[in-house]
Amino acid sequence: MFYNKTMKFLHISDVHLGCTRYQLTESPRDFFDSWIDVLQKYAIGEDVDFVLMCGDFFHKRNVPPETMNYAFAGLSLLKDKGIPVVAIEGNHDQRANDTEYSWLRSLANWNLINLLEPTNDNGKIIYKPWDEEYSKGGFIDVGKARIFGSNWYGASANWAIPMLTDAIKENRREGAFHILMLHTDVEGHQTHPIPALTIANLKELKSVTNYVALGHTHKSFDIDNWAFNPGSLEITSIDEYRETRGAFFIEVDDDLRITATHVKDYKQRPFQRLSFDVSGYADPKDITEGVLEKVKREARAFDKNSDAMQPIIEMTLRGHLGFPNSNLELQKIREEALKLTDALHVRIKNHSAPVEYAIAADVGEDVSREMLERRVVEDLIIRDNRYKTRVEEMTEAVVGAKRLALSEETPDKIADFIALKLVQSS
Repeated sequence: MFYNKTMKFLHISDVHLGCTRYQLTESPRDFFDSWIDVLQKYAIGEDVDFVLMCGDFFHKRNVPPETMNYAFAGLSLLKDKGIPVVAIEGNHDQRANDTEYSWLRSLANWNLINLLEPTNDNGKIIYKPWDEEYSKGGFIDVGKARIFGSNWYGASANWAIPMLTDAIKENRREGAFHILMLHTDVEGHQTHPIPALTIANLKELKSVTNYVALGHTHKSFDIDNWAFNPGSLEITSIDEYRETRGAFFIEVDDDLRITATHVKDYKQRPFQRLSFDVSGYADPKDITEGVLEKVKREARAFDKNSDAMQPIIEMTLRGHLGFPNSNLELQKIREEALKLTDALHVRIKNHSAPVEYAIAADVGEDVSREMLERRVVEDLIIRDNRYKTRVEEMTEAVVGAKRLALSEETPDKIADFIALKLVQSS
């Protein structure tokens, strides 16, 4: 399928093994199926030299037994084929506060992955070579590649880059292809409104690396054929269903020139998002009929005779409701829509509201979750006379603080972020 080059590797990130979407029992298997299909097609099938996993291998720190079985099955498959796996921790993989071990550390001790972890000595990042006996180190050599790891820095990524650059410079190998693995959002490409690594700071690494392997952002992008983010393999939320995601298959020739192919042909659960405007309807039954008619016209029906997977469909009710929400026939709509489509799951989201309580009423039907969230916060803030002249700044503080909390940043860092936003808005 691909040209025969000197070195080949597979770059994946954000596998999120163990993720359960909408409490569906099939969901954890979806994430395993996507991951194992990618490994079989593009790692084993293309006989790569190594696989990079750039953070968030697991969906949460406390790993269920079934999820660990999935991890062991896939990693053992690669080990049996002699393909080393080089990994770093993402924010979802970090150890709990009461232990020195993460589950990735355990996988490294079982010789299933090479977990790269630089050390910190009085505020300075230190790289030590991989120690086979103790399964520890900050960088590792695989053939002509020297691969450096990094920690999860969160909102401190801009602070860490100069130290990473200096530490890599001190440990370069003549003639090697130098890779840095980094789990972070990048300015202009992030999907979360929290502080991201700036392009200027990222490019400081160009002087010491040939390839920056990114993770964390669940959509694919590349910068200057040098820094690559493959996106997640599966979607953790339907809000991501339109994003391009997958893995990077990389070939490097004898002159260290890169040929990158973004691969997306593997098993994935199909998603579809629909919406219905309830404005102007006086009878709940008319809304039920209208929604189901739209499902008949537009919803993706499952073909039992095909190899495709059953879809997950989300129907969002929008607009101004002329009667109490409790009168909506939500359960009936869901049950009938399931019969019409034979979908795995139909989710009904009611974002309608009485006119007098309308929030973000002018937002378009296909707006992203992030934009809708922002507009709701803005509309609530503007009603408070104390902050109505600082709506944008206060919204940034509220939404940013939420994202930091979801990324499991420490309370101190969240408080510092809020304080900085308040100072900037004053």
